[in-house]
Amino acid sequence: MKKQKRRGRGLTILIVILALALTGAIVWGVAMAAQSLIQYGDSAQIGQKEEEEQISGESMDQESDAAPVEPELQEGLPRNRYDPACFIETDGIRTYDSDTVSGVAGVDVSAHQQDIDWAQVKAAGIEFAMIRLGYRGYVSGELALDEYFERNIQEAQDAGLQVGVYFFSQALNEEEAVEEAEYVLYWLEHYDITYPVIFDWEEVSAADARTNEMNMLLLTSCAKAFCETIENAGYRAGIYFNQAYGYQQFNLLSLKDYIFWLAQYEEVPTFVYNFQMLQYSNSGTVPGIEGPVDLNICFWNKG
Repeated sequence: MKKQKRRGRGLTILIVILALALTGAIVWGVAMAAQSLIQYGDSAQIGQKEEEEQISGESMDQESDAAPVEPELQEGLPRNRYDPACFIETDGIRTYDSDTVSGVAGVDVSAHQQDIDWAQVKAAGIEFAMIRLGYRGYVSGELALDEYFERNIQEAQDAGLQVGVYFFSQALNEEEAVEEAEYVLYWLEHYDITYPVIFDWEEVSAADARTNEMNMLLLTSCAKAFCETIENAGYRAGIYFNQAYGYQQFNLLSLKDYIFWLAQYEEVPTFVYNFQMLQYSNSGTVPGIEGPVDLNICFWNKG
């Protein structure tokens, strides 16, 4: 009888332990899901309007690669020649000036920034804006317009800023990349775009992301198909990436004819290859924009 009681007591303890473990797992899962939803950004309406991109701070931040491994240098790709001494910072905003290159200040924005006073942004010394036009849902694959795109592009231009756009891609193949480019071109028809149209493909760390099986070959072919479609329509096209993507995910040699927009959050960019645009911060402050904003430099050859 005592043995049966001991067995019963042991079984009860085991059940309690299992129940506690299950409860802990559920709580952890809920917490992770909540954290994931927060990362989509304030404009996310999962299951309603469309899935937002899962990026740190919602902005175009791929700079999660600490000290990426530098590759063997590829022949045919120009090297980074920017002089560290020529970077200039005033009130947290950087520019660049050398004998041959001038670097002007810019921001990139999306619906995450909500209402922007573009006149104040211009007065603060910002000369250009990269504006998110839209995105492809990482689960459904549907295309969606950024809800602030039309307002941002019109008001930025009215304030005297030069503008370009970017599209958050989740293309799986060349056909989808071309579809995204054509969607962008449709919405650009009535605007004067003086800066590049950028292919912004980023990994989404979600189990149900439709792009979980992407590889370098597919990703590069998608970027090239997007850029070719954009340039055939008369715009200048480019690719956004951080160091890890530039070294390990894109075949940059195949994309060297397009604009490279690098994200590297350091005092001086150390990326081996040349680039024409630099996103150097995802936590900048600019009058006219509430909260943190991405800060950029665009480099132009003098003369």
